[in-house]
Amino acid sequence: MDALAHTPAVLALLMGLALLVGGGELLVRGAAALALKANIPPLIIGLTVVSMGTSAPELFASVQAALDGNPGLSVGNVIGSNVANLALILGLTALVSPVVVDRMAMRLDIPLMVGMSLLFVAAAADLEISRNEGIAGLVLMAAFLGNLYWRSQRQETQDEDDGELTDAGQWATWSPLALVGVLTLGMAGLYLGSEGFVDGARRMALDFGVSNRVVGLTIVAFGTSVPELVASGIAAMRGQSDLAIGNVVGSNLFNLLLVLGTTATITPLPMEASVLSWDIWWMLGTAGALIPLALLGGLKVPRMGRWQGGLFVLAYVAYIALTWTA
Repeated sequence: MDALAHTPAVLALLMGLALLVGGGELLVRGAAALALKANIPPLIIGLTVVSMGTSAPELFASVQAALDGNPGLSVGNVIGSNVANLALILGLTALVSPVVVDRMAMRLDIPLMVGMSLLFVAAAADLEISRNEGIAGLVLMAAFLGNLYWRSQRQETQDEDDGELTDAGQWATWSPLALVGVLTLGMAGLYLGSEGFVDGARRMALDFGVSNRVVGLTIVAFGTSVPELVASGIAAMRGQSDLAIGNVVGSNLFNLLLVLGTTATITPLPMEASVLSWDIWWMLGTAGALIPLALLGGLKVPRMGRWQGGLFVLAYVAYIALTWTA
């Protein structure tokens, strides 16, 4: 088929993605600046607004897809994004600079991510994520945020040098009315972007003759993972590649609990049988491989070296190729 025939769908996809990323950025910066203006501690901002903001594209795209009657895009987006976050984003980051894995992440955060992935498998055993299961995911999300806050209080330190919060401090000099305008633009960008992005993905699926599930697992998942890719890339270039672990693990947890939880609470999510027989195992495999690969990089100081990163990237390439040709 002539490539020009795909131009409208591709343009809709790219324009939607640009609006999603831009809207999410405005939402995070504006909300963080308003919170600082109201004397809310930067720690709380980082644990809530900034963290949730990186999952905003996945959230809006998944909800829009489900409301449009395309649950395959919603589920595929979450699974594909989780695979991309670990295999592609963390893999590329480790290729740029070895990633030191924090001991707390090894003991708690990564096992928690694997555990939540296993819970997702259990919930999907009947080929549907129900409203009750969605609500349970939101409850677990609230518990996770509470645990993060408790742990941070115990450490008695606040990492206020985070780029998001530094920029938010500059934006806090703006008037409240201007910041409300920024928030409004961010929300509008997310809404319009999700509509365009999902519509473009749906039309691409029709053009290429593949299922919504495949497009969700690959194109939509990669697109909505762009904020994590940019954040990890910047961290690696600044010599702070260890931050990539918190970025991808946190994002994966938000995807499983917040994105799927919110979407399933709005409307139950039926899924194809191939999700259980194929897709989920890639998500579990990449999550489960993280700890042993990090330990191979060093028992005393676990880390992801360049060869582990290369292995993850190759696994992602294989995953994409096999998904499209299956």
